[in-house]
Amino acid sequence: MQADNDPPEAAETPVETTAAETAQDPPALDPWDELEADVAKWKELSLRTAAEMENLRKRTAREREEAIRYSNQRLLEELLPVIDNFEMGMQAASQDPTSMIYIGMDMVRKQLHEFLSSQGVEEIPTTGNFDPNLHEAVAQEDCAAGEEGRILRITRRGYKLRDRLLRPAGVVVSKLPTPAAGGDA
Repeated sequence: MQADNDPPEAAETPVETTAAETAQDPPALDPWDELEADVAKWKELSLRTAAEMENLRKRTAREREEAIRYSNQRLLEELLPVIDNFEMGMQAASQDPTSMIYIGMDMVRKQLHEFLSSQGVEEIPTTGNFDPNLHEAVAQEDCAAGEEGRILRITRRGYKLRDRLLRPAGVVVSKLPTPAAGGDA
């Protein structure tokens, strides 16, 4: 029995939803439309991933080929000063081209040039005009007969490894003489 002053037990009443609350819920999509949207999303993702993998494969192959092509670059760069010193020895020995020392050194020089050629090393041409991409101007000299920027002499040979510069050629470049400051007043 329940007393009059006891609170009545809470009656379970169904919660009614208003029209405003149901408007916030997303409308139910057709299951087929949802599946088609998922398929399109995954298809696009798989195509992008395949394209990225193909680009990665091509880039890796290109980098591997370049690494193989230029793998000896450091060794060749360190060999160039040795070749320079050898060439100076050749100049000193050329005073007597019939001596056995000169003949032997000339044979070694030919072998060195053949080796460099087989590795794809080329000497930079030093005739004509100065090219800042291939030459390093170590000095300028006045040259009345001629044009400015012409290579007068070589101080150090330059080399390229295929299409890369190993070392620029050191050259002396011509310049037009500066007019003498005189008292022609």
